[in-house]
Amino acid sequence: MFYFLKKYKLIFIIVIAIILGNMFSKDIVTIFVEKELNFQLSHLLKDRNRAILNEDKASLKSYYDLNTTYGKWAYYHEIKKMKYLHNWSEKQGVTFTEINSDVDVKWIKGKYNGFMANLAVSTEYIYKYNIGSEKANSFRIGTYHSIYIKETDEGFVIAKEWYKDPFADSLNMEEVKSDEIRKYIESQKERDLEKISDRRKKAIEYADKYCGAAGVENRSYNKKYRNFNPLGGDCANFASQILHEGGKFKKTSSWNYSKGNGSRSWLNAQGFKEYMLYSGRASLVAYGDYNKVYKAAYKLLPGDFVAYEKKGKITHISVISGADSKGYSLVNCHNTDRYRVPWDLGWSNKGIKFYLVHVHF
Repeated sequence: MFYFLKKYKLIFIIVIAIILGNMFSKDIVTIFVEKELNFQLSHLLKDRNRAILNEDKASLKSYYDLNTTYGKWAYYHEIKKMKYLHNWSEKQGVTFTEINSDVDVKWIKGKYNGFMANLAVSTEYIYKYNIGSEKANSFRIGTYHSIYIKETDEGFVIAKEWYKDPFADSLNMEEVKSDEIRKYIESQKERDLEKISDRRKKAIEYADKYCGAAGVENRSYNKKYRNFNPLGGDCANFASQILHEGGKFKKTSSWNYSKGNGSRSWLNAQGFKEYMLYSGRASLVAYGDYNKVYKAAYKLLPGDFVAYEKKGKITHISVISGADSKGYSLVNCHNTDRYRVPWDLGWSNKGIKFYLVHVHF
């Protein structure tokens, strides 16, 4: 399992650090320790991804400290996440072939018999359709983790973990008519999106460049704009940026951003959806639960958007950024950060309703 962790215990790392501390500067010692712990974190996430991919509950269980309440919570949530991913793949008619995570450690510090860390994790999911297409498709999801890793006789385990789960709003798919939907998706073909307008293309270039932790090359937001995640969410702010900076939509008195703040229609998911529809800058393609709108989603083009409604309120906005090998629409967004992710992944249960919106470029 954790071959590196079993071989190099935390106490060994600390002893080596002390020895180096007598020979070199504290900065060198810090770099040494951080690199070792970073390596351990990467291996832990790699092994956990493998367990999720293979639905290996026994292996997944061994990565958690189940003697603590927080450890149990973290484990049970990953079990739900595992179940959701495989339910979604069954509905979609796909098989996940790889799950790979890139770890960016923001800070790390020692704690009693372990260490705390704050991470930005970019996880790539690779999948293929089971019928009609051999092409591999991939998407990325960026998450920000606060994690406590504890040392045991068997190696390091997760004693506590918090992150905003991109699947948290859709861990129950019992009401989705998987067989009917899967057959329809399998009957579709790849779409040619090369003929979209230049403004749409520029909008998606911006969406890809600034999609945050999920990004392929750049993994930061556009520093020209304030990050509103700490204040409740940045999804509408990012969608507005995509349309203004990339798509060249001009600001108005009601849809505006200036000096670190924006109007309700710029920053708020409900306000953004209402403004775009009522101003005439966009029009409604379809509205309803997943079973009602999934066929209409094939009409969406890069630069259009999806508004997600929960309990009568719009809680999220994502922008169409492409389509996969079966023409299934993909989205980019903030909070959580997504890059070319299937538009319903994390949202496709009966309690969620969708506004599919065509933007008039």
